[in-house]
Amino acid sequence: MAIPELSIIGERINPGFRSTKAMFDNSDIAAIQELAIKQADAGAVYLNINIGTRALDDPEFMNEVIDGIQAVVDIPLSFDFPNVAVQEICLNKYDPAKANGQPPIVNSICETRWDMLDLLKIQPFKIILMSSERVEDGVGVQNKTAPEMWETTRRMTKAILSAGYDITLDDLIVDTAIGTLSSDTEGLTRASLETVNLINQDPDLKGIHMSGGLSNLSVQLPSKEIDGAPMKLQLENAYLTLAVPNGFDMVLATPWRAYELLPDENTVLGHFKDIIALGGTDALRRVRKMYKT
Repeated sequence: MAIPELSIIGERINPGFRSTKAMFDNSDIAAIQELAIKQADAGAVYLNINIGTRALDDPEFMNEVIDGIQAVVDIPLSFDFPNVAVQEICLNKYDPAKANGQPPIVNSICETRWDMLDLLKIQPFKIILMSSERVEDGVGVQNKTAPEMWETTRRMTKAILSAGYDITLDDLIVDTAIGTLSSDTEGLTRASLETVNLINQDPDLKGIHMSGGLSNLSVQLPSKEIDGAPMKLQLENAYLTLAVPNGFDMVLATPWRAYELLPDENTVLGHFKDIIALGGTDALRRVRKMYKT
């Protein structure tokens, strides 16, 4: 990994990847174990676990997946389910002794899922907090601006630290809501980066971690090379180039990809800066212009 200050949460144990979905469909624990080992060997410091809807219908398979992975790797797991019942299964099965004593991550808690905080009664864990939504007048509302995401983060953090659990800022990871560039007419990518900056500048949040799903950025964009390197990878690196110096220190990503900070003269970084400065259809036209270069 070319960015030493960036910790990777391996994303591949997820049915969003076709090859992984086949492993789940076939209950192929051996193949899932191989995928876990491959990610750990490539430098992942956590492994994200999401087996899709089967987690609700087949809790025994969920247990088998956790047992199987913990039998072959000694890094902690991140349980990626917005469901209390599934998280209970995961936390009751997870053995920190098989992860060098390290707690798992629960992904994720937000103001609309505040009851998930009670899961801390099962065992300690680190928490991914969603900055992308808030509760307003009893209703969940999507955050679309950096001030909204920053204020929501501050409010959630204060509530968790005062809830009586043994939790510190070091146990909290803010998801900075990395969106999809190909359909971003509302400036959400720019807002994500501005949120990183606001959190980094806030003395009350010093020590909190920041992360996001990096592969979201290039979804639905065609494959192409510019200056001899894959366009999608360079776009992801462009986000990291702007975010990592401002405290973005964790990422949900594929650990064997060549993540690096781009030099100022990098062509794709220049395109990326131009795109995120725009809004509406102007941003989409600028994306198309990048592909015509």
